[in-house]
Amino acid sequence: MQDYYAARASEYDRIYLKTERQSDLRKIEQWLPDQLAGRSVLEIACGTGYWTQFFAPRAKRVVALDSAQETLDIAQSRVPSDTVRFRIGDAYDIAAETPRFDAAFAGFWWSHIPLERIPEFLNGLHAALEPGATVIFLENRYVAGSSTPLSGRDSEGNTYQTRRLDDGSEHRILKNFPSRDELFSAVAQVGNSPRFHEWEYYWALEYASAAR
Repeated sequence: MQDYYAARASEYDRIYLKTERQSDLRKIEQWLPDQLAGRSVLEIACGTGYWTQFFAPRAKRVVALDSAQETLDIAQSRVPSDTVRFRIGDAYDIAAETPRFDAAFAGFWWSHIPLERIPEFLNGLHAALEPGATVIFLENRYVAGSSTPLSGRDSEGNTYQTRRLDDGSEHRILKNFPSRDELFSAVAQVGNSPRFHEWEYYWALEYASAAR
């Protein structure tokens, strides 16, 4: 997965150019900054900083992690801000920060978490958060004709897509499309008051982190 996104860095933002998705994107770009305004935000898998650029100007501070230097280089050139620190990081092994964060955001990361590793990821994430922190996961819905077709499923129930890059290489990428109920069940032990937001091509899960 890391090698794929490193190779795809220069192509990544094309996903945001799809004509049919523009209305949804404008709505989310307006909605997201309001949810994170004035907060210390831990961003997981920030990629090229596409979403960072919208909420960072209104956040108190942002630490944005990604596993690929190639995408971080693009993010750093896109979001020049004294309040944002980009760094290489492992979503499953988040380094301790002091003080802890009162918000977390991950755009288009949840779908790439193997189902069997979701508890591990959430426990690690919440160890970096204050009780009551706002947590937001943003993802795309599967929409036939717009989404890349699924090409396989493993024994754990994870689904996959086959993606081709400009260099002609093909990559088998884990891409899950959870339901609202599956999401609520997944965060039941770590969060309170979950809210599910849905647009035509995207969804967002928002909740408050529980006391640990």
